[in-house]
Amino acid sequence: MSLRLAINGYGRIGRSFLRALHASPFRERFRVVAINEPADLASIAYLTRFDSTHGRFPGTVETTPTGLMVDGWPITVSHAQTPEEVDWRTLDIDVLVECSGRYGDRDDLTRFLDAGCRRVLLSHPGNSASDVDATVVYGINHDRLDGHERIVSNASCTTNAAVPVLALLDQAFGIEHVLLTTLHSVMNDQPLIDGYHHTDLRRTRSAMQSIIPVSTGLARGVERLLPQLAGKVEAKAIRVPTLNVSAIDLVLTTREAIDVTAVNTLLRKAARESFARLIAYTDDPHASIDFNHDPHSAIVDGSQTRASGTRLMSLLLWFDNEWGFANRLVDALEHWQTRWPAPAFRTPEI
Repeated sequence: MSLRLAINGYGRIGRSFLRALHASPFRERFRVVAINEPADLASIAYLTRFDSTHGRFPGTVETTPTGLMVDGWPITVSHAQTPEEVDWRTLDIDVLVECSGRYGDRDDLTRFLDAGCRRVLLSHPGNSASDVDATVVYGINHDRLDGHERIVSNASCTTNAAVPVLALLDQAFGIEHVLLTTLHSVMNDQPLIDGYHHTDLRRTRSAMQSIIPVSTGLARGVERLLPQLAGKVEAKAIRVPTLNVSAIDLVLTTREAIDVTAVNTLLRKAARESFARLIAYTDDPHASIDFNHDPHSAIVDGSQTRASGTRLMSLLLWFDNEWGFANRLVDALEHWQTRWPAPAFRTPEI
């Protein structure tokens, strides 16, 4: 028996979520039965089957008069521009996974509930903490979900990468200040060649020819998850001309004396034990492409850990900003469902 899911916005994260769910041990518990995406059906089917970053879909994808057939399971496809244009109530949607990035305000998110979806899981932060019932980074605060939430945010890929490492370091050494610089792969709000694509003038420039600073809400996202660091975090972001896999240059000062060996030993142990699902650790001479399709939230590159004095430290974190985050979406959904009041399951019709 399965829960009925819908995906609103079938771009990089929407398609990665479908693939991550298909590859997960929870695939029999959750079924995507609807996708809403303005693109035409032929393009949706094609980009489900073939992906330049993650390869061919590991299953069958066919078109039907009403949408897709994925491994023999039907998915109704709609092309609406607003939540109200889709009859979510008739589709009997248990959870809408919002992947368009267009909705972060509570009033807008509630429109999906009013249109018939029972719950909403966001693949991005809410505009503010009060716009959602909970913001979750799996492995850090997912156990605070009690099942009565209607709107939950899975935060951002950068927040999911940074927060587990920061939580470990703060607990062990006490963090005084943090500066995070994200080196993020290009995104589809950037043009291939210069063009009128964005009000941020830097984002009108060719994504594949320049390293481009952009704005980021990472600092506020970290403080939302780790409130003990409020007022201690700052961040900046730079887009780099690669298709996938990003990095965070994490610089921090601590209350306790630290050194490279102590920090690497702590993170290596956590990667093998308590945080094994979230973070990995490596000393090998890697390049970013080596972490394409890596399911961890972050990979600590111990070869790049540096110390200046006894309380200033720099670390490098790699992360697949698509695949790692999509896997955390699946994890958060699975845990959230276990907290719902019974009965929780239903069988989608074929």
